[in-house]
Parts: sequence; C-alpha cells; structure tokens
Amino acid sequence: MNRLDALAAVYRGRRVLVTGHTGFKGGWLATWLTEWGAHVHGYALAPSTEPNLFTVAGLEGRLHSTLGDVRDLDAFRAAWRTARPEIVFHLAAQPIVRESYRDPLTTVGTNVLGVTHALELAREEDAPVAVVVVTSDKCYENVEWTWGYREIDRLGGHDLYSASKAAAELVADAYRRSFFATPGAPRLATARAGNVIGGGDWTADRLVPDAVRALAAGAPVRVRRGSATRPWQHVLEPLSGYLQLGARLLVATEAERGQLDSAWNFGPRAGASRTVTEVVQGLVAAWGTGHYELDPEPSGPHEAGLLALSIDKAVNRLGWSPRWDFATTLEKTAAWYQACYRRDDMAAWTRRQIREYWEDSP
Repeated sequence: MNRLDALAAVYRGRRVLVTGHTGFKGGWLATWLTEWGAHVHGYALAPSTEPNLFTVAGLEGRLHSTLGDVRDLDAFRAAWRTARPEIVFHLAAQPIVRESYRDPLTTVGTNVLGVTHALELAREEDAPVAVVVVTSDKCYENVEWTWGYREIDRLGGHDLYSASKAAAELVADAYRRSFFATPGAPRLATARAGNVIGGGDWTADRLVPDAVRALAAGAPVRVRRGSATRPWQHVLEPLSGYLQLGARLLVATEAERGQLDSAWNFGPRAGASRTVTEVVQGLVAAWGTGHYELDPEPSGPHEAGLLALSIDKAVNRLGWSPRWDFATTLEKTAAWYQACYRRDDMAAWTRRQIREYWEDSP
C-alpha cells in the first residue's frame, strides 16, 4: 500500500464533520473526503457567494449538509449529534481581513465563540474524538521580519480578524490544558495556513477572485498593494496537511498524542513567498490574456506588508511537504476558473485536480 492509499484508508468509512463546508476551503476538503469514502457531514451557513464551490462542485448530493451558525450552540449541537463524528475539521469562520473592519462583532463571534462551541461539543462527547481547528497564519504578532514565523512565536493581531485568530489559538490551547490532557480525552491540533488560492473562490476582497472576475470581463485587474508579500499556496497544499495531521490524531496512541496535540504551520517552502504583483502577473500569464493596473489605496485599512511561515515542524514531524510550485499553482487555478466559465463539469474538474495533486507527490 502506497502513502496515498494508506492515508485514504484511515478516512474510509469514518464519520467526519466539516464545519464551513459551504466555503472555499471547506468545499475542497469535503470533496476530498468524499472521494476517499468518508461519511461526511457538514455544518455551515448557506454559501455566501453566487456562484460558489459548494453548488458548482455538486457537493450537496455527496454529503449530509446542515445549514446553521456556529455561534448557535443548540443548532450546532444538534448537527454534531447527528454526525456523531470521529474527527472534526473546524473551518467555519469569517475569513476576510477587510470585513473585520466593517463587522468586528460577527468576526470575533464567529472566529472565537465558534471555536469555543466546537471544543465544548467535543468535551461533551462520550467517545474519543479528534479535532483539527483551522486558524490562520495571521494569528502571529506580525513585526514584518524576513524569516518565517514558527509555531512557538508570539500571537497577536493589529486588526480584528488577526486578533480573533490569535484568540482562537489561545482558546484551543486552554481547552487542551484544562480539559483534554487526560487519557481518552479529545485530541486537538490547530492548523495555521498561508494565503490559499485555487478554483472555486468567489469571495469579495480577495486577490484571485477579484482578478478572475476582471479577467473574465475583459477589464484590467486592479492591484491595491502590489508590494505586499505573502506565503501563497494552492488550497490543496494546506488541506493535504490537515488530512495528514487528522489521520495521525485518529490513529495515534496515547503516548504519541503529545507530539500531535499542538499548533502546525502549513505553507510554501522557505523563500517561496511572492508579492501581490507577482501573483497577478503570473495569473494573467496563465489566463493567456488581460492586463493589470496599479491602483494604490493609501487611505485603506492597515494590512501587513510582509508575512512568511516556517513549515519545518510539519516537514520533519508529519512528513508533509508542498507539492506544487508557484507557477503550477497559478496554472491550475486559471485552468479551473476557465473550465467553469466554459460550463464544464466542475465536480469532475475538482476531483481531477485533487487526483493530479497527489500524482505530483514528491
């Protein structure tokens, strides 16, 4: 049995709850798990965009979907008890930095209280459950140094989105220490990913969806902060890390869990971060037509200029590593969107890109 088959076998037949399954990352993750034969339940708000990956990729008929708010503990509990999960991937969140300036209460409520509710429901379980809470690379106190943040570096946040992700990490660590330290208790890890891109994201105020809309309309791509540098990666990169981490949590002995119940970074290789301008240039090239224009926004809300992650822990302890380089990431992203605009079978396209990702395993 090869590495892929072994990982798929861990999830085959397992009861898995994915919160945020109607979103971009959650939709890809739910698709992947259904491909592997997991019994997937999803709990999330209705899709926030039209179009959206949940609908386009035909997910509704492939899993048990419940619409609800993670801030509503009673509704969340009812969905949880229906799912009876062996493992939970908690992705439900308010994911946009600029939205946190417009609506700080929803951002903090969803991103902090939502995590707290997920962990409280795990604590209520009679049977052991594994939980992977997905936060963000923006949970770090960003002093804009040139090397990557490690999992032991200080948490913080200038904006409410970043602060809410740091707070979610602190809540998770407190649950781990206060309630989950005994044998048989829930197993809990947090995952901090870099900036993800890929087909199926139509969220406003995100670089690639905004650029794709412009390219599809024959309009120039507006570049707000061209020099901002981020650890860009295809969405399948961190998801593969979440799946490897979750599988290890599921099968680990009590003696091994101490090496897993912690925070994990998933990002590109060292030195692979790129500027916003480089992303747009590469996307335009992969699209095959179009152009961009610099459109600075000096009076806009604060956004960090430089962010990088260290992935040494995941590489050395999980055996995880990125598969697709920057150019491949943009090519796969452009190809997915162009197929969608052609009205191809996007459920098949989505599943095929997942298979292509694993075939490119190093």
